Amino acid sequence: MRKDGRQCAALPFKEEAGETLVMLITSRDTGRWILPKGWFEKRLSESELAAKEAYEEAGIVGQISRTPISSYHYTKRLPIASKECSVRIYPLRVTELLAEWPEAHQRRREWFTVAQAALHIDDCELVTILLTLAASNALTKICRPGDEAMEHEAA
Repeated sequence: MRKDGRQCAALPFKEEAGETLVMLITSRDTGRWILPKGWFEKRLSESELAAKEAYEEAGIVGQISRTPISSYHYTKRLPIASKECSVRIYPLRVTELLAEWPEAHQRRREWFTVAQAALHIDDCELVTILLTLAASNALTKICRPGDEAMEHEAA
């Protein structure tokens, strides 16, 4: 596992009653609202890793895009020091929410409209990305079921 500051994140979403909702989870250490994300791993593609993190951290199964929709930077708070991180975001259309998952007792998960999610996030660049997505309704345009750009990820 590489911890050189590069990460990838899933942006879990679904459509409900004509509205796009995204799922945020809480971080284990501070309880802040974040996207499921993790450090790059040599044995997995970036999109596979984003799907794996969504499963482990949020109990999500779905279809993940092979192409990132954006990226952002943030400062990772570590016990000894901080680390500057760059995160690529992969949209994940949620097809199943599991009742039990590896980090179920360490995190909370919640659905928000895209605009509401932006209000709960601390990272300025990610807030801007979410507000842009909310204004353009881009998630539903980018990730339609059956698109070749989507791949199915099982738990």
